[in-house]
Amino acid sequence: MMRRSNQSAVTLTKPFRLRALDEMVPAGTYTVETEEEQVDGLSVVAYRRVSSVVLVPGSHPGEVQVVPVEPSELEAILLEDGAAG
Repeated sequence: MMRRSNQSAVTLTKPFRLRALDEMVPAGTYTVETEEEQVDGLSVVAYRRVSSVVLVPGSHPGEVQVVPVEPSELEAILLEDGAAG
């Protein structure tokens, strides 16, 4: 099965919480990586999401935490941040 990955940047203007982390995440620009796999047996090329993660700086310089996130959770964070702005 064919897979593809893509990255996007999201900018949040206020601190937010991810379900997978105990602490608040500061405002900033974060990379979101999404992995998708091709859906076989269709007459058109289509992909389904396998996983999404947010890359969050760790507590030490150069350290990065890879935090899983559901699309609905990320959408809610973005909507809340936009409503606050």
